[in-house]
Amino acid sequence: MKVADCIAIDGPAASGKSTIANQIAEKIGYLYFDTGVMYRAVTWMALQHNLPFEDEAAMTGLAESVPIDVQPPSVEDGRDYDVLVKGEDITWEIRFPEVDANVSVVSAYPGVRTALSQQQRRIGLRGQVVMVGRDIGTVVLPEAGLKIYLDASAEERARRRYEERLERGEEADPEMILENMRRRDEIDSTREVAPLCAAEDAIIIETDNLTIEEVLAKIESLINYSQGEKL
Repeated sequence: MKVADCIAIDGPAASGKSTIANQIAEKIGYLYFDTGVMYRAVTWMALQHNLPFEDEAAMTGLAESVPIDVQPPSVEDGRDYDVLVKGEDITWEIRFPEVDANVSVVSAYPGVRTALSQQQRRIGLRGQVVMVGRDIGTVVLPEAGLKIYLDASAEERARRRYEERLERGEEADPEMILENMRRRDEIDSTREVAPLCAAEDAIIIETDNLTIEEVLAKIESLINYSQGEKL
């Protein structure tokens, strides 16, 4: 694999990973791959089969046995990628409220995480991908040519999430958002399988006092340096 053929971007919730990765991928012509969609795909499959979400073995079985693929967008309908299950396009189905309500349960199962890490790795090894998650540089693709860890304080990330919800016209409680953010951080960083942490060779970018444009500029300079040429 050539240097930076795969760019891994990890970090806690609301650290700006998805926004940054999407723009970087578009700029350099790589696939943008938010690995969270795979957990949504498993959740959607469980709903289709009426499987109880508390059945860890059943959730793990789905993740192990059903091929999930992520490819460049084939339709101009606002999507960032195609999400396919056994060849069926479920890109928008995984955004249903029923999926939102249950995906956190599914994603917490160690067997599901292990199985989906293998599927994510399969896609990453194709190359030319910007992969986003919480364990890409440490578990999924430790050989990634460039590893970025985006971080920010819980207070700053909660503020961003609060403003996002207000912009969408939703009601939001800033204190509740901060409490949930801290709880999610605790779960992600202490789980037994693939806990959230920066890879030893990751470049950590603290984003509290940076704009999106400033973060993008930093990452673009890193890509330029690693590839030895300008984008």
